[in-house]
Amino acid sequence: MMRVLLVVAYDGTNYCGWQVQKNGETIEGVLNRELSALFGEDIAVIGASRTDSGVHARGNVAVFDTKTRMPAEKISYALNSRLPEDIRVQGSRQVPEDFHPRKRACTKFYEYRILNREFEQPELRLNSYFFRRKLDVERMKAACPYFCGEHDFKSFCSIHTQAETTVRTVYDLRVEQEGDLICIRVSGNGFLYNMVRIIAGTLIQVGLGAFEPEDMQTVLEAADRQAAGPTAPAKGLTLTGMTYSPKPEEV
Repeated sequence: MMRVLLVVAYDGTNYCGWQVQKNGETIEGVLNRELSALFGEDIAVIGASRTDSGVHARGNVAVFDTKTRMPAEKISYALNSRLPEDIRVQGSRQVPEDFHPRKRACTKFYEYRILNREFEQPELRLNSYFFRRKLDVERMKAACPYFCGEHDFKSFCSIHTQAETTVRTVYDLRVEQEGDLICIRVSGNGFLYNMVRIIAGTLIQVGLGAFEPEDMQTVLEAADRQAAGPTAPAKGLTLTGMTYSPKPEEV
């Protein structure tokens, strides 16, 4: 038996998120179906991040076990020939049999894209949140340091979370602007349900003047979802990648 790691990129527009569901197509479901057909085995992948409906990824990680004799590094090519064009494996390799993508310490990287201009740009409609009202990016930048470090992020978590603890560590949060496109980039040791989207929605409110940057300290301390801003739409969010420490050894 061989355990194979996949780095998976996808446009989440047409999917009901990562995790298999009864009521719609999911990324996990497609991978399970196509891998099982490819190898003639009953294969179920284990994903590192269960992204929500409409969220995208450039570097989600998944593993699966197989009896195939195909070299692990060739599996990405064989699988991509079967996948729909909005899902592509970026690489595949063998990892130790005990490697688990959710139980191994890792850093996750996300970005949230906001198109801040008078009119929409059609080519950005699927992976950016169009927001017409002018945002003050400098105010948004000033709010970022309050999120960094270890905090209880209960104010920035959906009330439907099943997490045992709402304490997380944000390593870096920054807001960058290039023309009309504002990009919120964040990295951390893990993120709660809707956490990045709520941070993005709150930073948008800071940019509008509804919050002062220094209010973020009070919002965090409140540990109350009602204290933070709205949840920004899913389509602006992309899981850009993740790094494991220590790096999983190749077999």
